[in-house]
Amino acid sequence: MGGMGANEPDRISELQAEVDQMKEAVVSHAVVDQAIGMVVALGRVTPDEGWEVLREVSQHTNIKLRNIAELILIWGRRGDIPPDVRAELEDALDRYGPTQVPGTSEE
Repeated sequence: MGGMGANEPDRISELQAEVDQMKEAVVSHAVVDQAIGMVVALGRVTPDEGWEVLREVSQHTNIKLRNIAELILIWGRRGDIPPDVRAELEDALDRYGPTQVPGTSEE
């Protein structure tokens, strides 16, 4: 009998697991990117600073960065966020935010 070798089904399930991990990573990346976008808009910071803000909030709250990103997106949709996360977010934005809002300076 020809056909698949004995370890072929194992290899397929390994590949399937890899694909799942990649999908997970892509979804995670999209979530983080969207959260950075929100931070950029809210805090008037650059995307790099938005990333740093997320990282700091993640470190200070001991919550995974991806989960912080998810919380920020839920906050954007529903308007609620855990108070400690909000406090850290506001602190971080104070550190990175502009001293002056663009477009308000008198020429």
